[in-house]
Amino acid sequence: MATKKAATKTAVAVLPTADRPEKIRNVALVGHSAAGKTTLVEALLAATGTIARAGTVVDGTTVSDADPVEVAQQRSVVLSVCPLRFDGVVVNLLDTPGYPDFTGELRAGLRAADAALFVVSATDDVDPITVSLWEECAGLGTPRAVVVTKLDAPRASLGSALAACQRVFGGADGQAVLPLYLTAGGSAEAAPEALVGLLTRTVYDYSAGYPSKETPYSDDSGVSVDGDVEASRNALIEAIINNSEDETLLDRYLAGEDIGLDVLVDDLETAVARGTFYPVLPVCASSGLGLSELLELLSGAFPSPVELDPPLARHVDGTPADVTRCDANGPLLGEIVRTSVDPYLGRLSVLRLFSGTLVPETAVHISGHGGESRGHPDHDADERVGQIFSPLGTTLRPIERAVAGDICAIGRLGTAETGDTISAKSAPLLIEPWQMPEPLLPVAVQAATRADEDALAKALSRLTAGDPTVRVERQIETGQLVLWCLGEAHTDVVLERLRATGAHVDTVPLRVALRETFTAEARGHGRLVKQSGGHGQYAVCDVVVSPLPRGSGVQFAEKVVGGAVPSQFISSVEKGVRAQLAHGLDNDRVAVVDVLVTLVDGKAHSVDSSDAAFQTAGSLAVKDAAAAGGHVAMLEPLATVEITVPDAHVGSVLSDLSSRRGRVTGTVPDTTAPTGMERTVVRAEVPDAELTRYAITLRSLSAGTGHFTREFARYEVVPPNVAASLRSTSTT
Repeated sequence: MATKKAATKTAVAVLPTADRPEKIRNVALVGHSAAGKTTLVEALLAATGTIARAGTVVDGTTVSDADPVEVAQQRSVVLSVCPLRFDGVVVNLLDTPGYPDFTGELRAGLRAADAALFVVSATDDVDPITVSLWEECAGLGTPRAVVVTKLDAPRASLGSALAACQRVFGGADGQAVLPLYLTAGGSAEAAPEALVGLLTRTVYDYSAGYPSKETPYSDDSGVSVDGDVEASRNALIEAIINNSEDETLLDRYLAGEDIGLDVLVDDLETAVARGTFYPVLPVCASSGLGLSELLELLSGAFPSPVELDPPLARHVDGTPADVTRCDANGPLLGEIVRTSVDPYLGRLSVLRLFSGTLVPETAVHISGHGGESRGHPDHDADERVGQIFSPLGTTLRPIERAVAGDICAIGRLGTAETGDTISAKSAPLLIEPWQMPEPLLPVAVQAATRADEDALAKALSRLTAGDPTVRVERQIETGQLVLWCLGEAHTDVVLERLRATGAHVDTVPLRVALRETFTAEARGHGRLVKQSGGHGQYAVCDVVVSPLPRGSGVQFAEKVVGGAVPSQFISSVEKGVRAQLAHGLDNDRVAVVDVLVTLVDGKAHSVDSSDAAFQTAGSLAVKDAAAAGGHVAMLEPLATVEITVPDAHVGSVLSDLSSRRGRVTGTVPDTTAPTGMERTVVRAEVPDAELTRYAITLRSLSAGTGHFTREFARYEVVPPNVAASLRSTSTT
């Protein structure tokens, strides 16, 4: 099932969309894998009538996880857009993957969104991965809210989940993260059936399902509430007043004035939109508990696109562009946040519009700059937009136009890739792409047969167009094709996508780009004498090979006396020497570097000597020098790594580095870590051969919370006890 191609469904009727940016909300659902994001999206779509019935992840019938790989793995691996309409507002829900291997899709979703809804399970503590995602959103200034899900699961506790959120999300006093509702009507064995609104003092009864039945709340109403209503209400009101722009509100409240509900709600929505207050809502997707309240928050509290500044844009020549607000009548400016290849529609681009209005048959300019290091050369092209769609998972619904702030899909843009900018043909613009995570897990692949090589090349082109986190590298020294991925799960998805195109791809052991050098001076004699009638071959040369400092490369000199080697053949000897050293002393692609080869003597024949003969003699001479002296050492690449892990895992990381022949050069505290989540940065030098699977090992050592960076440092001599095994694994 995982290799089956997913066809995009196209609706026939033209879908009415938002007519102005003020009626749009773009919200990314963020959280750890299995927190319940996809299930929550299904419940919201069903509650608003967008779909007739909510699907399930287990059955593979959800709107946002329709990709065959997602169905097979039962988790999100790509960004999915699911619009719904509530109270006259179009809410574009962006379901992002929660697994760390698919951080690239998450960051694309955050680029397209104007707010983030963090989904936390009531059965689990807030894991460090979710904390790191929160910090990433905080760095972007993204407004946020928290939804506590799975309230119907065994051991579910809203109180415990709320305390955990306040501890890691709420700052020094935790008062930036407070609930708007408390659950009621539940027990240790049964899920809650109602919510109590802290500001409205209203009971929202979901015992009969969605929508709820509303009744006033009082201490005598007989409702069993999970928590102290009055204490929670007072804390919420104080937090709202502290975030209010009305400086007199606090004095009025302290004086005993009853602040009006409308004032509190307005100030609450303002604080949420500004990103200074983060409300918590309990939701149970299976029973519908809290769905109405969540929809009100999404449509009323989260900011519209006009309340936020669009990404900085510039003209293609580098000069600043005057695009400072989300305006449907402004210059056309959008960015592709996801690219896929549909078997019928071809390349399909999901676009977030930041300015202007897009209609069918518009001539647009596509710019992609800044991805050359990842195998994405800078490109600019003019194309024409065909039909425009509103995506609902894999279903495409035709629309007449897309206005600034909205998210739409366009088919058959031949040059468009994820991260590209779309603007008017007459006024090309460019947005700096969002920061992509660095892929650190290398996988060597090859076509199963020669006939599959063309199919593999086409498949790689499609893959990299849609997944900018994959880096394709053709290593010159080893001759291998290497795919750099974010982790093991990402690798599995990448290989599945390649094979789904019909390309038969095999993985092979990764070779390390080893080198060799001479550690002491050695002499070599090269002799080629062949006579079999007619024109023969004759060349003799003697060389001295001397070691040079690291990074010197291969140098050649000649000290021939008396014309023993004719001047016209000295360059021939150099060609042969350099060719042999480049191919390795055993022709095993292990190049010899950092040596000075000096031609000191030789012999020639007036008839039988030739350029080819002296090239051969030169190569034989350096091989003889290596065999005679025994002064050849293997070199391996060394990387400088920085590993960031929670303090609890530092010991395991240091012990593991020692087993990998790593040298720790220092440890420093991570000053960006939040209180209670202290981290340490470990700096070390580690051989490349020991880092091929380190991305997987570090995730295991740190329970998925550690990350690292690597940078080439230099080549170093391999210890003799390691050289033999390293050669066998890197030259086979």
